Amino acid sequence: MNSIVDLITTASTAFESQQISDSCKLDAELLMSHCLKQTRTYLYTWPEKILSENQQACFDELVQKRLQGQPIAHLMGEREFWGLNLKVTPDTLIPRPDTEILIETALQKLSTLKKVNAPLSQNQQACHILDLGTGTGAIALALKSELPACKVTAIDFSLAALEVAKHNALSHQLNIELIHSSWFDALKSLQQFDLIASNPPYIEAQDPHLTQGDVRFEPLSALTAGSDGLDDLKVIIGQACSFLKKDGWLLVEHGYNQAHSVATLFAQHDFKHIETIQDYGQNPRITLGQKTERISPC
Repeated sequence: MNSIVDLITTASTAFESQQISDSCKLDAELLMSHCLKQTRTYLYTWPEKILSENQQACFDELVQKRLQGQPIAHLMGEREFWGLNLKVTPDTLIPRPDTEILIETALQKLSTLKKVNAPLSQNQQACHILDLGTGTGAIALALKSELPACKVTAIDFSLAALEVAKHNALSHQLNIELIHSSWFDALKSLQQFDLIASNPPYIEAQDPHLTQGDVRFEPLSALTAGSDGLDDLKVIIGQACSFLKKDGWLLVEHGYNQAHSVATLFAQHDFKHIETIQDYGQNPRITLGQKTERISPC
């Protein structure tokens, strides 16, 4: 039997030799923590601790699966996002850290609304947020955790994904409305929101990255959107104004090379204050715009 530190070192070296990820040591530590049901701090506190037979068997099995390329989030069954541990399955996208930029930006825009900052008067309604293509519920739940007084609606076309989002909402005791729909289809045209956020499929159908890394194990329908990756973004941006309140905001995540095309779509549908935000790697990742006042819908 081997110690914690020996097994982590061996696994990390194996991951590095096969170029499994950019965080090989972290991957090994996360798998070890999962098998021991302990925090990573525990690993550093008791590095010489010898694993039981069952613990080592658990670790060895997960290491082999990781060497086959299976995502850490799938092996652990969860991923942290905005401080929330979220259940993850092969039916959903794995929440990425860069999507937290969308949460930060949404909170900034919503903070300008009096209905968010001030106690509600008798005639005042709480803000209403829509998350399109919710997957694990990451965006919806992160916003609800920060703005408990706001109503949050989350939509997904995948029933399996909605079950995962429901599980995560119940786990964190965050009350959100879940709707089965293809984008806006199941919503009444009179239903309007202060903010609509979406991390839709945006990868080009023939993108070589689809055969690399974690995305090989994620649902293709949640990744690709036509030859240029813009099919779903065109639908969302084209229909969003009908579902936004006066001065409401639309925020979408997109590929690093799609910022100009997405901003152009916003302009074509008469959004104002169009802006693109960079992710943590300084790539253009989020584009947003505010609804203009028009007689006819966008």
